[in-house]
Amino acid sequence: MRFPFLSAPFLLVSALILGVSDMARAQTVDIHLPELGDSASATLSMQTEKKIGQEIMNEIRAQEPTYLDDPEVEAYLNQLGNRLAAASPDLGIGFYFFPLEDPMINAFAMFGGYIGVNSGLILAVQNESELAGVLAHEVSHVTQRHLARGIVRQNQISTASLLAMAVAILAARSNSDVAGAAMAGASAGATQAQLGFTRDFEREADRIGFQTLEKAGFDVRSMSAFFARLQRATRIYENNAPVYLRTHPLNVERISDMQNREQGHPYKQVPDSLEFQLVRARLQAMRGTPAEAVAHFKTLLAEQKTLNVAATQYGLAVAEARQKDWQAAENTLAGIRQGKNAPPMIERLYAEARIKRGDLAGGLAIFRDALNRYPNAIALVYAYGEALLENHRLDDAQIFLDQSVRKNSADARLYKLQAETCAARGKTGQQHKALAEAYALEGRLAAAIEQLELAQKSGGNDFYTNSAIEARLRQFKRKQQEEARQR
Repeated sequence: MRFPFLSAPFLLVSALILGVSDMARAQTVDIHLPELGDSASATLSMQTEKKIGQEIMNEIRAQEPTYLDDPEVEAYLNQLGNRLAAASPDLGIGFYFFPLEDPMINAFAMFGGYIGVNSGLILAVQNESELAGVLAHEVSHVTQRHLARGIVRQNQISTASLLAMAVAILAARSNSDVAGAAMAGASAGATQAQLGFTRDFEREADRIGFQTLEKAGFDVRSMSAFFARLQRATRIYENNAPVYLRTHPLNVERISDMQNREQGHPYKQVPDSLEFQLVRARLQAMRGTPAEAVAHFKTLLAEQKTLNVAATQYGLAVAEARQKDWQAAENTLAGIRQGKNAPPMIERLYAEARIKRGDLAGGLAIFRDALNRYPNAIALVYAYGEALLENHRLDDAQIFLDQSVRKNSADARLYKLQAETCAARGKTGQQHKALAEAYALEGRLAAAIEQLELAQKSGGNDFYTNSAIEARLRQFKRKQQEEARQR
């Protein structure tokens, strides 16, 4: 089995995986990491870590082609991840889990509690406890601050590497060949020095992750089961071993340690959540061509080769939606809605299918009913707002999105939908103001300031709107000046 290479920008970001490589240190330069100096006692504050993570995450959203902008998959990962974080020795940094459309089996922790999860990992695990085991391991890397500790322990060799790798990061944005050469020159001297404590970090993450998994109520045997299965796979993959094994040093000793911890813990069968099964079906349905995906799920249903019929039917409906066969998708979903108690993922697709085949009133009614039952299901919020906007229900869209933005004031996507609605209604000043908020949340402060200045010039604003624009503009300019001083 072969795995495709990562794109150059993501290769640089994914180097922040657990091993604390030179590429990880390079990212800190690119985002203006405060001067570390040469003292091994230097530390990174939690606030600095969070800032680093936010800026890297902004780069991933903006430039990484494998970033999976799927609110439903992301919502599930954060639901699972936050359950684990609540059971972990979290230092208050907070966590954010995000998916990548990548067949490679991998997950990685970055500064600030940002944890990436490849779709290949979600499809490779055999149950939800195995996925939870991998995420618990990653959460432990964050709570134990392994990236920051790695930087501090290598401080005596990091000065030159930081500068050289900064060049690599900048070069990668326009020329991956130049970036590769820079990385090769910068990392050669430091790679061996980091191997010793990388293994220590892995063992510590295993131990803390095991405790987190147990406290969160999952099957603790899932960690060793998954890692042992990956280790056996190396005999098949040979030089193309799963990325997770190349970035997370794994040996017999680590697996033995995991199995020893299991002693005395009775077998505990933990059923998979329906959301886990739905997400796996959704990811599988997005692979290959739409026709191939439809055929795959129809075969599973016909041959009864499925552990969860509802999830398999949902996967079929997703594939049928990819084919634009909305009637078929609606019919498939109608059989698994269980009255009006279906989960948000099913309700969202069912409402969309109704609208796409011409029943706007019916589809919007399904959305409203689902939102009454699941007011915090952000994918439903996005989809309902988009449906109102696309079908020219502009007044309703404005009211709904204004309310949603007040409730979710840190959601850039909602601000962009609000901006689209304002533009469609001719509210130019409010359009620019909403875009400014979205850009600021994405870390694009200069663009946010430009939008507010355009909002001031647009005219037609009432006194309240003008006052709000001016106040926000002053805040953003002060923040820009403060960031310039920090650099």
